Amino acid sequence: MCGRYASIRSDSDLLRDFAISSVVDEPPEPSWNVAPTQQARVVLERLVDDEPDRQLRTLKWGLVPSWAKDLRIGSKLINARSETITEKSAFKRAAMKRRCIVPADGYFEWMPTEESKVPMYLHGDGVLAFAGLYELRPDVEDRDRWLWTYTILTCTTQDALGHIHDRSPVIVPPDLQSSWLDPKLTDPATVRELVAAMPPPVLQAYEVSTAVNSPKNNGPHLIEPAANGTGQA
Repeated sequence: MCGRYASIRSDSDLLRDFAISSVVDEPPEPSWNVAPTQQARVVLERLVDDEPDRQLRTLKWGLVPSWAKDLRIGSKLINARSETITEKSAFKRAAMKRRCIVPADGYFEWMPTEESKVPMYLHGDGVLAFAGLYELRPDVEDRDRWLWTYTILTCTTQDALGHIHDRSPVIVPPDLQSSWLDPKLTDPATVRELVAAMPPPVLQAYEVSTAVNSPKNNGPHLIEPAANGTGQA
């Protein structure tokens, strides 16, 4: 799964990394500990005069389907199993038309040990492009406002880091990002083929402080190697 991640890139970096056409709203503060129900930057494409417009938006983490009456369902839909996104009622509409990329500098998983669970920070050589889905709907608390929410896709961990957690975020490689974001790509079989074509990422992992356990904590110290840690996993 993916329940916490770091998102500290500036908009200028994201504009360059993802070829953004439009910046729609204000960015949230950089976060080294993005937690469910918080706001974060998301890359998506929408059709404007039948032409794709690649946008950078701020969305709430935890997808709220259009049919949901209780917005709290979003806290349970922070992840979507990539194997079933075209089948599950909460995700299948978004999987066809509203796919997105969630930029991340790295993410956290808790590795089980004999005594407890140890927080680990996993990262690559640059920004990670998590595969995501998004929804928008009128906010039940304010009908004049639209609620934008997102979820992060996960898959079975296929590399040597599987001992940390058996699920990991799906990461979209650069050569598949345009296809993943394309709002004109709506065939379920093609979406499934696209997910299956995404290769396992090459990541590094190391132990970090248990301070990351609390979503109230934030700051660059959260991604520093733990002073008494075991080092690389």
